[in-house]
Amino acid sequence: MTQQPSKAIHVTLWVAQAVLALSLIMGTFLKFMPIEKVSSMMPWTGQVPEMIVRLLGIVDLLGAVGLILPALLRIKPQLTPWAALCTVALMLCATIFHISRGEASVIGFNLFCIVLAAFIAWGRFKKAPIAST
Repeated sequence: MTQQPSKAIHVTLWVAQAVLALSLIMGTFLKFMPIEKVSSMMPWTGQVPEMIVRLLGIVDLLGAVGLILPALLRIKPQLTPWAALCTVALMLCATIFHISRGEASVIGFNLFCIVLAAFIAWGRFKKAPIAST
């Protein structure tokens, strides 16, 4: 006999999904600003090819979409925890990238996103599936 997850965990997971998705959307907008402007906020963007910055903006957008739409529309909701796991991988790569550049002081946001995405993956895989498949 399995125990039904509480409504509080569902609400908490939705809040976490919204916060993480909004953070990723913010990253998307930043990465599509003129490089000269964004590099004043994120110096690395002026030191890698512009196409990489834009591609990472698209990856951020896809992550945000994957965190919200499958669950919200109940179309392939099992994609939501996978999007969360991919976000963990993305943020781990970003953390390693910043540390390799001697920018360990800026990884706080990446670590926050890792924790949030891992919580979403855990919750949606095990504790609070959106709908039975």
